[in-house]
Amino acid sequence: MTYFTYHQSPIGRLLLAGKEKCLEHLHFSSGSKARGPDECWVEAAEAFAGVARQLAEYFAGRRREFEVALQPAGTPFQLAVWEELCRIPYGETTSYGQLAKRLGRPDASRAVGMANGSNPIAIIQPCHRVIGASGKLTGFGGGLDLKQALLELERGEQRLF
Repeated sequence: MTYFTYHQSPIGRLLLAGKEKCLEHLHFSSGSKARGPDECWVEAAEAFAGVARQLAEYFAGRRREFEVALQPAGTPFQLAVWEELCRIPYGETTSYGQLAKRLGRPDASRAVGMANGSNPIAIIQPCHRVIGASGKLTGFGGGLDLKQALLELERGEQRLF
């Protein structure tokens, strides 16, 4: 059974969903990748109390790494990209091309971009830390303003709480 809840954050309402002890989804309520719960999901805020606490600490600038069991669904390539996202240090960025090279697929920057755009667990699998080769911000499911705000938060340039 999949459970869900909404978490109110400084960047808006976030949808949290997953199984017993594994987070499968963290989605924005607005933007190009906004999502709501599936009809068969059951609302259960208590199932995500730990995730909610860690998100609050992150937005307050007190958490740099998450300790959450993740279980995203994807292809083996997508899973490899999402795992690599979690290796990008807090407050730092990398490009799609650099990420492709780290995966041993230097010609796969577009495929990395597609996998990054399909990330089902935003923020915790930090797709906001991936930028264009020129250093410019590129697509983000929550919008480029939100991507900029998250990067500024991680660099200590902005407080969201």
